[in-house]
Amino acid sequence: MGANAFCLKACDPSGPNAPHFCEHIYDRIGCAYNSPNAAQNGTFESCVGDNQDFPGVFTSDGQVMTYTQPPESLGPIATMPYQPKVPASSDCVQFASASLYAALGSVSATAGSGNGSAAATGTGTAKAGGGARATARAAGSKQMSNDAGVVAFSMGVSVVGVVFSALFLS
Repeated sequence: MGANAFCLKACDPSGPNAPHFCEHIYDRIGCAYNSPNAAQNGTFESCVGDNQDFPGVFTSDGQVMTYTQPPESLGPIATMPYQPKVPASSDCVQFASASLYAALGSVSATAGSGNGSAAATGTGTAKAGGGARATARAAGSKQMSNDAGVVAFSMGVSVVGVVFSALFLS
C-alpha cells in the first residue's frame, strides 16, 4: 500500500503455474508490475481478462529474462529493466458508485417505538467471479430476507475472507 494505490491479487493454488503468478519476492516493485491492468481513475468495472505474464519475467531482444529485486538495504528501486505488459480484457461491466454502495445497511430508529429498536435497510448487486451475479438484500424495517441467494453470497464472502487471511499469514 502506498503512493495512492492498493492492489490485491489472489491466485488459485490448484491452477497450473500458480506459484509463478503470485510470487512473494517482488513486493517492492508495486502494483504496476505485480498486477498490471488498464484501470481508469474514478471507474469501477469488472472484466474478463487474460492471465498476465509472470511477475519479474520479461522478454528483451527476443530473450526471456527474469528480474531479481534488489535487497531493501540498497535503498529505493529507481529504475526497472522492463515495462510490464497489460493483459487483454473484454466483457467489461461498469458500476456506478451509487450501485456499489447501495447494499450498505443504514440504521434508523423506529418512530414512536421508544424501545431503541432499529432497522437496517439496503439492496445491492455484486458480480462474482466467472460472470455469475449474486444479489444481496439487507433486512428492511418490515421485511426479513432469508433466501438462499443471500446466504450463499454471505457464505462466499466469508470463505474469500478466510482464504485471503490464510494467504496473508502464509
